[in-house]
Parts: sequence; structure tokens; C-alpha cells
Amino acid sequence: MLDSAGIMAAEISSRLDGGLDSFWLYGSAVTGDFRLGWSDIDFIAFAKRDISEKAAERLIMLRQEMTGKHPGNPFFRLFEGVIVSAEELRKGAFVRLVYWGTSGQRITNGFELDPFARYELAKFGSCVYGSAESGLFAPPDARELAAAVQRHYEGIRRYAVQTDERLYSCGWLLDISRCIYTLRTGEVISKTAAGEWALENGIFEDDAPLAKALEIRRAPLEYRDRADVREWLSSLGKAVQRYADKLEAELERFSETR
Repeated sequence: MLDSAGIMAAEISSRLDGGLDSFWLYGSAVTGDFRLGWSDIDFIAFAKRDISEKAAERLIMLRQEMTGKHPGNPFFRLFEGVIVSAEELRKGAFVRLVYWGTSGQRITNGFELDPFARYELAKFGSCVYGSAESGLFAPPDARELAAAVQRHYEGIRRYAVQTDERLYSCGWLLDISRCIYTLRTGEVISKTAAGEWALENGIFEDDAPLAKALEIRRAPLEYRDRADVREWLSSLGKAVQRYADKLEAELERFSETR
């Protein structure tokens, strides 16, 4: 995976007018929680200059181009992140950047690092290409992290009432575990580690769904094509919402203590 990151960074640099200043990995790619068949490769790449329209057009479909050139490489299609001018990030005002996400890619002028991502970049970020200027990433405070947890909670209430057959359906349980861990400690850990912590500390009354989610998370390729697993995943909505009830109580407790 790290070799693929270096190749991707060099390819991005070759398509930028002024080249690439640095390429950073964060998330599961640097916390030891990466699992092929589940995980994305989270990154942020800093251009040396503002990104021109032509350069952005050269970059927008690069994931797909690299996957086509290297059909035996499973990693290039997994990169998710932004290619942006470092100076624009410092100013907090963007003219043009390239975004690669789960649902597609786009050229945009809007961008904000999620507090969870900022924490991971500040604490664990790994510069795999170019100069390592970690001062670009200001770690969030407890208030910002709590606000991010609140947004996660609202998303769970909105989007996870009914789950589908994708493995990510049980990821809601791990996400809730991490949110609770963050509220209690002010820190961010990997979703797998948070799920293990929740089991060890008896955070949820019914921990069987979480235990199964962890089994799948540890070896997703072994579970993704099983009919019984797909059926279980599509029935997880009620369990996710029960876990969200616990997260709601934790948010209320956090608010009362501030």
C-alpha cells in the first residue's frame, strides 16, 4: 500500500503545474487498521502552487486511470482525499481543488477538514512524499470534536434507520463506539480499537452485534460474499439505532459537564 501511495503521489506531482509539495496519509492507512475489502486510503496532497483549471482536469480521473494501467493493483481505486494548494489551506480560502470521494470526484472551491481527520493528521499523519510540515494541521479542541460527534450522531439517525447488505452497514456500530470513546477521553483512535474498547468496558447492553462487526472488520474479504452475512447486515437498522441511543445519552452527559 505504501508503495502505491508513493507512485500515486509522483503521478499527481507530474500533472501539477508546479509539482507537489507533500503527500500525507492518515486514517486507517497509518493507524494499523487498514483492511483490504473495507478500508479507503485517506490522503491530503499539497500543490506547490494554486491549481490551474487544466491541472485539475488532468487530476480529476487519475484514480481510474491508474487502476486501468495497473489492473492487478487493488489500491489505486481506494485513494480518497483532496489535492489542494498549501497556501490556500493556510488562508482557509480556496479557488480550486480536486476532491476524490466514495461517491465520485469533483473540482470544487470548498473544503473543510473534519475534526477527526485533523486530529489524525496532527497526531498520526505520515508524509510519504515531499516535505513534512505538520504545522499545517492544527489539532481540534474538545468542543470541535464534540461537534463532530454530534454531526456523526445526526447522520446515524438519518441514514442508518435501514441498513443494506454492504459491509459498511456494521461499520455504524464501530463509528458509534469511536464517538463515545472520543467524548469520554478527548482523543481519537481507530474504529477497530474503539470497538474493542467498547466491548472490554461493557459500553452497550447488547454487545453481540458489535462483536460480530469486529469479526467482519478484521477479515472483510472472508465475509463479504456470504449470504448469511449479507442478510444480517441488511437487518442491522434497529441495532444501530439502539447503539445510537447510547451515543445520544453520552452527548447529553458531555453537554451537562461543560
